[in-house]
Amino acid sequence: MKTDAAERSVILIPSLEPDERLPAYIRALMEKGFSHVVVVDDGSPEKSQIIFQEIESMPGTAVLHHDVNHGKGVALKTGYRYIMEHYPDALGVITADADGQHSVKDCLALAEKLEGGEKALYLGSRDFDLPNVPPKSRKGNKITSAVFKLLYGQYLPDTQTGLRAFRTEELPFMTDVEGERYEYEMKVLISCSRAGIPMIPVTIDTIYENDNAGTHFHPIRDSWRIYKVILGTFFKFMANSLICVALDQIVFNLVNLAILHNYDNQAKLVLISTICARIVSSVANFSLNRHLVFGKSGKPGKAFFRYAILTCCIMLASAVGTWLLGKLGISNLIGKMVIDTLLYFVSYHAQSRWVFREE
Repeated sequence: MKTDAAERSVILIPSLEPDERLPAYIRALMEKGFSHVVVVDDGSPEKSQIIFQEIESMPGTAVLHHDVNHGKGVALKTGYRYIMEHYPDALGVITADADGQHSVKDCLALAEKLEGGEKALYLGSRDFDLPNVPPKSRKGNKITSAVFKLLYGQYLPDTQTGLRAFRTEELPFMTDVEGERYEYEMKVLISCSRAGIPMIPVTIDTIYENDNAGTHFHPIRDSWRIYKVILGTFFKFMANSLICVALDQIVFNLVNLAILHNYDNQAKLVLISTICARIVSSVANFSLNRHLVFGKSGKPGKAFFRYAILTCCIMLASAVGTWLLGKLGISNLIGKMVIDTLLYFVSYHAQSRWVFREE
């Protein structure tokens, strides 16, 4: 059944070396009400051009060509720029893969979601517990979902889905996200998390044709790129933390030695040294995280104010948590290690999504 939502949406399909299934897929989309389809030829060889010529002959389609293969991320952004220029009044964009994994029915379901007008990224999510799912795909996606939940605070059952939908107003945001190949789609999820844009899973059919033989995803190379994106920010965050812990110790000892002869009161000496060390290490940590981890620029005032609030809250939570565990009979040494480990992840989430949030 044709719908107004489908009529007003644009289907974007990045493609590399397609076969006859792609024109058939586009015809099926058109029959169900989609009237605008943009295909990006990402450097396919000469033998594939007859497929693209067939697609170009269809009313309502546009084929954009890359002379060489640049990667899925670049292909998507090429399509986004074209849609911004030629379909500024469209309801939204639905990205789909060219390998037959995304049914027309599911594209229609995402188009209907766009009519709600919510600022969100809709993710077509497959069920990886079904028997037709290749074992490597099942395990890989579940591990990635768990890691994403740990580091970015939201469980997404299908982080690798290519079937996504968002309203046209979000095109500049999606175009600004860095990334050239398969890692781009993961960077979009991280950027949405940091910007507070809801990511809403929508259950779709789980289709794997010929054990997913038509995919251009390289299991080792592209998985490395994706995990480098997921873990890269957190590893830099950890490295900065270690640097600042060392800096804290150095400043503490220097101040301690500098004023030792002026104070007989050991408690006051430790307090002054601790305060000086914590101020220096906190300012350094803020600056390193701001520039090297979360890549923020511009005036730091608001971010530093939020960072100062977070630091105070973390210190208070550490003290209270350690005290409460002590009431349960757990030693302060063990209790502080447990509480501070949990608070470390809390701090990472808070800095990513609040202190240095995407605008």
